[in-house]
Amino acid sequence: MKLTFLGTGTSFGVPVVGCDCDTCHSSDPRDRRTRHSALLAWDDGTRVLVDTPPELRLQLLDAGVDHVDAVWYTHLHADHLHGIDDLRIFSMRERRTLPLFTSSDSAAVLRRRFDYIFDSTVIPPEGTSKPQLELRPLARGVETRVAGRAFLPLSVPHGDFEVFGFRVGDLGYITDAKSLPPETMAGLVGVSVLVLNALWWGSPHPTHFNVEEALAAAEAVGAERTYLVHLTHRVRHAELERALPSGVFAAHDGLTVTIQEDPSP
Repeated sequence: MKLTFLGTGTSFGVPVVGCDCDTCHSSDPRDRRTRHSALLAWDDGTRVLVDTPPELRLQLLDAGVDHVDAVWYTHLHADHLHGIDDLRIFSMRERRTLPLFTSSDSAAVLRRRFDYIFDSTVIPPEGTSKPQLELRPLARGVETRVAGRAFLPLSVPHGDFEVFGFRVGDLGYITDAKSLPPETMAGLVGVSVLVLNALWWGSPHPTHFNVEEALAAAEAVGAERTYLVHLTHRVRHAELERALPSGVFAAHDGLTVTIQEDPSP
C-alpha cells in the first residue's frame, strides 16, 4: 500500500495570503503546503481519497491521479471538504456513483449543505452534470469495507467536532485531533506507520495537537514511522525535520511512502 500526502497544510495553507514570514517566502518546495488531503493506493489499482480540500483538482493533477474508487471524509471543515465538486470528473468519466464514507452526523450535514448533489430531484440541465455521489455513514469503532479493504473508523475530538481517522492494515491515520481517546489508542496498537496532525512548536491550540503533543502521542502509539501533517507557516520543513526524534518525519505535499501489507490471507 502506498500513501501519498496530497496536502499537508492547515486551513490557511502555506504560503499564507499577505504574509511576509520566512516560511511563506521559502524557496524550499516542501514549505508550500496545500490544504489537507491524501491518497491510498494498492497494487491492484484501487485508490481511496482522504478529504476533498479547495485545491483538490490541482493536487490530483500534480499526483497524476486519473481515478478514485472511494472517498473518506475525516470531517466537514471547509479546508477538508470544499473541493467536493472536483469529484464530478470521476463519476462523469467512469459513469458510476462514487461512494463517500463519513460519520452519520456528517452525512446528514452533507445532504443539507450540498443539496444540489445529494437531492435526487435536482436534475442538472441537459448537457451539464453534477457529481454522482453516494453517502455511506460510518459508526465509530465499527469496521467497514472501503473499496474492498477493511477500514476501522477511529474517533478523535476536534473542539466541538468529532473527526474520523482510520486504521487500514498497518497504517493509522489521524488528523485534526487534540487527543487520542482510549478506544482510538486501542485501534492503533501495532501500526507500523502513523500519521498525526501537528501545527507548530510551543503554544497549545484548543483543537489541534502542537508538535510537542503530537510527539507525545506518537511515542505512546509506538509506530516505527510517524509523519506529521496539518503544519502551519510557523514551521520550516528543513528546521522541523532536524529537530524531530528518530522515526518521526515532517510530511510534505507530494511525498509518497510505502506501508508493507500483511502477506497472510
